[in-house]
Amino acid sequence: MSRWQAICLALSALLLAGCGNGNDFSDLDAYMKEVRARPAGNIEPTPKFRAFEMFTYGAAGLRSPFQPPMKVDLVNRQKSSHEVKPDPNRTKQFLEGFNIEQFEMVGTLSNASGTFALLRGAGGVHRLKVGDYLGRNDGRIVAITDSQVEVIEIVPDGEGTWLERPRTIPLKEHS
Repeated sequence: MSRWQAICLALSALLLAGCGNGNDFSDLDAYMKEVRARPAGNIEPTPKFRAFEMFTYGAAGLRSPFQPPMKVDLVNRQKSSHEVKPDPNRTKQFLEGFNIEQFEMVGTLSNASGTFALLRGAGGVHRLKVGDYLGRNDGRIVAITDSQVEVIEIVPDGEGTWLERPRTIPLKEHS
């Protein structure tokens, strides 16, 4: 037998010697007596299931808290609010499904048929002309210059009528 085998055998004998106290299960017997001494009928009932309460977010049509409040001329508002309203029969254009804040003007194009604005947003660059619509508030492009696109949106005034709100999308340079 080699020296290493003898050392391993001696260490194994020492480790096994510390494991056994014979048949001493007194701690296990004490625990089992305690469990058996407990009353049998004290099991708590299962908790009652509460159905999930539905919540519908109703502020989607309100002004974003991150935009400044609009300044309204009360005299002009009373005149124009009854005449202004969105056309429910108009076919919506693709860019009306996106917020107008996500668009940025990146340039213009001009040819024989007119001037077009190049707006980046909604997953690409889009060519728009005066009269096209974009944004969720019936935003109609009314003017295109080399430095900005002017849009008129139709927004609710909170009293059941509508207001025209002018917006501009400035040219973003170095984009």
